[in-house]
Amino acid sequence: MSTLRVTAEVLTIHEHPGADALELAQVGLYRAVVAKGVHRTGESAVYIPEQSVLPAELIAELGLTGRLAGGNHDRVKAVRLRGELSQGIVCRPAALADVDLARAAAEGTDFAELLGITKWVPPVPPTMNGDVVAAPDLLPWVDIENIQRYPDVFEPGEPVVVTEKLHGSACLVTYVAGSESVYVSSKGHGAKSLALQEDPRNLYWRAVHGHGVAAVAAKLAERLGARRVGVFGEVYGAGVQDLGYGADGRRDTLGYAVFDVSAEIDGQVRWLDAHELLDGELPLVPRLYEGPYDTARVLELATGRETVSGQELHLREGVVIRPVVERYSPVTGGRAIAKAVSPAYLTRKGGTEYE
Repeated sequence: MSTLRVTAEVLTIHEHPGADALELAQVGLYRAVVAKGVHRTGESAVYIPEQSVLPAELIAELGLTGRLAGGNHDRVKAVRLRGELSQGIVCRPAALADVDLARAAAEGTDFAELLGITKWVPPVPPTMNGDVVAAPDLLPWVDIENIQRYPDVFEPGEPVVVTEKLHGSACLVTYVAGSESVYVSSKGHGAKSLALQEDPRNLYWRAVHGHGVAAVAAKLAERLGARRVGVFGEVYGAGVQDLGYGADGRRDTLGYAVFDVSAEIDGQVRWLDAHELLDGELPLVPRLYEGPYDTARVLELATGRETVSGQELHLREGVVIRPVVERYSPVTGGRAIAKAVSPAYLTRKGGTEYE
C-alpha cells in the first residue's frame, strides 16, 4: 500500500468522451472525473487519492454523501463514471479557500491532517492475526508508490525489471544470525516492529513452515555473511483474498511467492535480487519483463490475466517495477520502486483488501 498524501496539484483537463457535462482532470498519470468548467488546465486544485477516508463534513461539502465506498460510505475508491476510470477526487475544499494552491503545489504541502483525511487500513481476518511480541530486529517492508501518481520515479529507457503483483497478504520473515532467531510478521505489524508469536493456525506461520522459508533465510545469511536476512513473500489462495490463483488458503495448497529480499551486511541494510538469490530455493513472483523503462509498456503489463496459476484463472492485480541496479529515488525519498495497478482490479466487484 502506498503512503497517504493529500496535495495540491497542477491539472491538465481533458474532454470526457462519454459525457458532455463532465471532464477528466489529470494528476500525474491518474485521471479523475470532474464537472465541466470547474477546473482549467494549468490551475491547481487539491487531489485526494484512493484509499483516503474523509470526514463527514467534507463528504457533505463535496456532494458525495452516500456515494463513497466502505460501510460508512467515506472511503475514496476507483470507479467508472460514464465509462471512464476515475481515480481519486479533485476539488477545492472551503477549508483551503485562503491557501495559495499553486504555491502549495510547488512546495508539496500535505493537507491530509488539516482536512481530517486519514488512510484506510484494511481489516485483519483471524487467520492473519495473532498475539504479537516486540521484534526490534525485524526487517520491515516498505510502502510502494503508484507510478501513475509519481511518473518520474524512473527515467525513460532506464533498465528495469517488472514482476507480477499478487493479491494476497505480505509475509515478513527475518532471520537473525548468531541467535538463530526467526521473526514472522505481517506488513501492518511489521511497520510497528512487532512479530507474530508462532501459531500453527496462523496464515503466515503456515506458509513459513510449509515452504521452509526460515531454513532458506539461514543459508542465505551464511552465504552473504549477513547479520540479518529479510525474506518478503506473498501468501495467497482462496480464503486469503478474493483472487486465489488456484491455491487454497484453508488447506495445504496455500500459495506463497517471494517478491523481495533484504540483508544487513557490515551494518548496512541492502535490497537484493530475489530471483538471483532464491531461484530454485523458494517460489518466486513471476518476472514479466526486463528491459528499458517505458511507461506505456508498464501500464500494458499491469492489465490482463494472472500468470501464477499457469491457467489464467482471473484478472491480474498489477505489476511492481524495480531498477536492475538498486538505487535511491529523490521522488519517493527512498527506494526506486513503484507499482502499477490494473483498472479492472480496481473496479472489480466483491473484492477483498485484507492486510
